Amino acid sequence: MPTWFDESRLDDETALANADRVFRALAEAGARVRRESIDASAAAAEAVALGQDQSRPRAVIAAGPDSRLLRAVLEPWCPVPFVAWPGPALPGWAGSLDLVVVLAPDGHDTGTASAVAEAVRRGCQVVVACPPTSLVADHAAGRYTIVLPAVTGDQLATAVVMLEYLDRIGLGPRADADQVAEALDAVAVACSPHRDLAVNPAKMLAIALADANPVVWGGSVLAARAARRVAESIRRASGRTALAGDAEHLLPVIEAARQRDVFDDPFADGGGELRPMLLILDDGAEEPVVREHRGRLKAAAESRGVRVETLTADAQTEVARYASLMLQGTYAAEYLRLGLVED
Repeated sequence: MPTWFDESRLDDETALANADRVFRALAEAGARVRRESIDASAAAAEAVALGQDQSRPRAVIAAGPDSRLLRAVLEPWCPVPFVAWPGPALPGWAGSLDLVVVLAPDGHDTGTASAVAEAVRRGCQVVVACPPTSLVADHAAGRYTIVLPAVTGDQLATAVVMLEYLDRIGLGPRADADQVAEALDAVAVACSPHRDLAVNPAKMLAIALADANPVVWGGSVLAARAARRVAESIRRASGRTALAGDAEHLLPVIEAARQRDVFDDPFADGGGELRPMLLILDDGAEEPVVREHRGRLKAAAESRGVRVETLTADAQTEVARYASLMLQGTYAAEYLRLGLVED
């Protein structure tokens, strides 16, 4: 059924009240990070103490379906070989010299439980972030296993707990849970449903998304991952196409856009075609290759009359900037969902 975007719903008290559960969950993202960090602090200290009695691992293996987030953070930093292994097993070479880390926010994935059981069987050092009474925790029991209790079911909050631990043992970048939570809180304030259109960046972005098929790009490894998550949120919210990828994958989409005609009637033929819109996620990365790709994308957009929007994050740590960008995009996607109504 055809839909149209009613931007008045973004400030309509009744419409916002009906979506209160969704926006409340977004606003509580920072609180979930703090809660996970506090609840896991004792177990994390035990894991750090255990690591002091052992030599640096030969390699770090992130197992389970959530391993790609850890890879995005750790690959540029980890001083030992690092591999993400999202399947229900481990690499054939994994053994007692290696550290296996696992994110299992809900704790009931059978594939993750299988990977954890295999790591224990091989004598690996294992650190699992999961609910303490769960299928994964049951399979994690072993002499060299530490369970970091997860209580919120939030993937990002669980990942921050694991990254804090890896930071403390010198295997990852700085990952301060308080700074991540503060970055999320700042987004929740700026994008609150109680802030009207004139001062709410997420509502303004939702309006820009309403008549576009966005292509989402992030230059750094983490910004690129955030771009994929934001594109997923937009697809779920609208049912429309939303692409995320590297610059060379997005450039053909922008360059193929029909040149905008200033005489086009936006109300003809049911509102006309949905044009691409370039959404840049900028986490402050200024490496030469990032600047070059960003410049090419913006130049292509300008040449085809394609609109460009930018989300920025200026938190002190990479993980906090990633969290900020992802939450900003998710707010915008939910405002897009709220404004879309059926004819």
